[in-house]
Amino acid sequence: MSAFTGITVDREALIANYATVAEQVAPSGVIAVVKANAYGHGATDAARAFVDAGAEWLGVADIDEGIALRESGIDEGTRILAWLHAPDEDFRRAAQYDITPAVSSVSQLSAAADSEVGAVHVCVDTGLSRNGAVESEWPELFETAGRLARSGSRTRVEGLMSHLSNASRADDLDQDAALQRALDGLAANGIVPDMVHLAASAASIAVPETRRDITRVGVALYGLSPFADRTSADLGLRPAMRVTAAVLRTVPVRAGEGASYGFTWRAEQDTRLAVVGLGYADGFDRALGNHVAVRIGDRRFPVVGRVAMNAMHIDIGDADVQVGDEVVLWGDPANGDPAVEEWAAAIGTINYEVVARVGRSVERRTT
Repeated sequence: MSAFTGITVDREALIANYATVAEQVAPSGVIAVVKANAYGHGATDAARAFVDAGAEWLGVADIDEGIALRESGIDEGTRILAWLHAPDEDFRRAAQYDITPAVSSVSQLSAAADSEVGAVHVCVDTGLSRNGAVESEWPELFETAGRLARSGSRTRVEGLMSHLSNASRADDLDQDAALQRALDGLAANGIVPDMVHLAASAASIAVPETRRDITRVGVALYGLSPFADRTSADLGLRPAMRVTAAVLRTVPVRAGEGASYGFTWRAEQDTRLAVVGLGYADGFDRALGNHVAVRIGDRRFPVVGRVAMNAMHIDIGDADVQVGDEVVLWGDPANGDPAVEEWAAAIGTINYEVVARVGRSVERRTT
């Protein structure tokens, strides 16, 4: 039987990582972030694992992601927060599926109220310059929230949130101070939110002052480190994603011959190449060739030549590698697998991007 080509997600690792993070950030709570298909891990199965681990909140980028979770069976006993919205967003969908929107403007707050959304979180920009109301917009936004509260609107401001840049500890603390100004501004308009949240994975671990009532944790729950100088093992986390492929065929190559487009690699001596059926159409960067290695059995072998649309080549030399053998692209280094950080470093990016880019066309299974 050929090896599995696709992603295997370790459900127990997800549950263990949630427990590790929850213990570390306590007494703050945890919003388990499952946006972007749970950072490539599969949103539905990851969400179920986190709920089973004790998560009361899930975080998604937009209402569509939240609806997909509800339709997959995540019931209203688990709260879902969504924070990015289209300019013409219909917040009636949020009300219908019991999704809590974070609103970044007076127009979004008013639209949510008109749609009779039960609760909203006000999102303010404290320095990331992405979503969230900038400070010059706070007075009007907070006054509008106060008027809604006094009018008896069904929509209430349940939370206040922002997002850190993680540029430095000093920058993060400056943003926390800005969030406090926003909290004071809401209080001046008669609103004291039940929940205040700012820190994501990196700050929830490294800058405890920013944890507030609850933290929004993403990449750490998948067992990946948000830091360049600390590994998953250093943080007590287990990488949950393992990417494998079956050898489709082996090809003899003579010294001087090349492989893949542009011949960016040529054999220095007679060798054999193993071909696997994953490529840049599946989310594996074209530039990874000649810069990363895979595991076959107990040995590592280099990926050579440019990664093609649906394939990549591995120089296996004279090793006893056969069609159908398992090739491990990355997994848990504690088990001897290559680390996803090696693949990230090869193209000058971070582990977040590499796991999130693996396409939905790649089969996923949870064990």
